[in-house]
Amino acid sequence: MASKENIYKKIQDLFADFEGNLSIMEDQIDFDTQAEYFNYTKNIDKQFDPEDIIRNKEDIFRQHLTEEDKKCMLVQLASIASVEAFRTIERYASDPDHNLQDWAKLALKESKLLLESKILDENQVLISTGLGGKDLKLRYSVAFIARNNQSLSGLQKKIIMDELHYAMKKNNGETEEIKIYRNIVAITSLIPLQVSVQSLFDHIISEINQLGNFLYRNYLITNVKILTLDEIREFISVYHNQLK
Repeated sequence: MASKENIYKKIQDLFADFEGNLSIMEDQIDFDTQAEYFNYTKNIDKQFDPEDIIRNKEDIFRQHLTEEDKKCMLVQLASIASVEAFRTIERYASDPDHNLQDWAKLALKESKLLLESKILDENQVLISTGLGGKDLKLRYSVAFIARNNQSLSGLQKKIIMDELHYAMKKNNGETEEIKIYRNIVAITSLIPLQVSVQSLFDHIISEINQLGNFLYRNYLITNVKILTLDEIREFISVYHNQLK
């Protein structure tokens, strides 16, 4: 169901006095992979010689180097604020080992922000979620549910789509995809960082229900992964008595 917390208000409060640039990770990367990467960056031995890493940078393209060694080298390169380190990661990321595609994307983004911070003399903060985003918008997977397991009519589907498009345009958001099933509406949207996501979708549901009260006020929303139809149906079966 919709979270009671406004994550964006918390982000805004956290960075209220921040002087620098916020950047959003655009790629959709599994949350576990992100957690592994950033934990790795915190725990890796920082006592390596940057010049030695740069001198041996071509090793990352060698077949004999193990996956674990390449992970380590990517993280080390990403921590060096130099164009040479960035270009090396960029080359590797264009044709990475199969299991290191997401790892390379994370290293490339980290390296880019570090380099920009050095060149512009400006702090850089990366905001990353499982679904990624674009510009200063985060991607969300949302599901609306019709009341009492009823099938949505053609008119009701049009009302939902019209209200979604209107609300997104008004808030500078984007609706990337809408899939309408018998009693479920699955939405993928990009929402600007400064917009309260809960308030936005609460308002959309309220406006839709003024024309028939056919949707539950509760809805599913996440920025970790795209909700599948089976996951939405499982949620309905477990929580149907709590929907209102």
